[in-house]
Amino acid sequence: MPYKHKAIPIQVRTGSESAEEALNSIVSGFRRFRQEVFPQQEELFKALATAQNPRAMFITCADSRIVPELITQSSPGDLFVSRNVGNVVPPYGQMMGGVSTAIEYAVLALGVQHIIVCGHSDCGAMKAVLDPQSLERMPTVKAWLRHSEVALRVVEENCGCGHHDTLQVLTEENVVAQLDHLRTHPSVAARLASGQLFIHGWVYDIESSAILAYDAERGSFLPLDGDVVPMATPRARFSRG
Repeated sequence: MPYKHKAIPIQVRTGSESAEEALNSIVSGFRRFRQEVFPQQEELFKALATAQNPRAMFITCADSRIVPELITQSSPGDLFVSRNVGNVVPPYGQMMGGVSTAIEYAVLALGVQHIIVCGHSDCGAMKAVLDPQSLERMPTVKAWLRHSEVALRVVEENCGCGHHDTLQVLTEENVVAQLDHLRTHPSVAARLASGQLFIHGWVYDIESSAILAYDAERGSFLPLDGDVVPMATPRARFSRG
């Protein structure tokens, strides 16, 4: 029986909600899940209780508006998700923390065949990269977003775009930069070279639901729902046959 996504009520949160109300809403959601949703999908969760075999790793922003399973209509167990501010992938060896560990585990332990790096519109992290003074009171965020400086330099020296386009272009270039960082990880590089792993760069638009995907051959972003799925994967150099 396929997993059924529960409809999300249209309700935009405002700053007027108290801390108690916010917690009560989350707890009420859990109760609805346990009492209504879980019993209908009990067989699925039993199958997932002792093993996982995800279709892909999904690296995206920690932004609360981005829900990978909803966007891709995936079931529990389908995506191995890693989230952080700015959908950053530190180059191998610079910061051997959560993202690097998750990548290595996904590739070597879980054997994922796809890694998707997904940015999004109206990204607060990318706004901060454009306005570093806004991070003076957030030193750890500022240090983390140094991994996006390469994208900023690319935009500053090559874009020539009007201010209204800068955020979108930076968001796209940040995805490209993180794909480059991803390829420095030995587990990723080895499986890319043998054609066992495929990497993808997406930018999701919150307002329209559109996704642009990076096409490495064309060097540009194209609609994901076009006739051909754009690919960011370099050509394999070794045959496993």
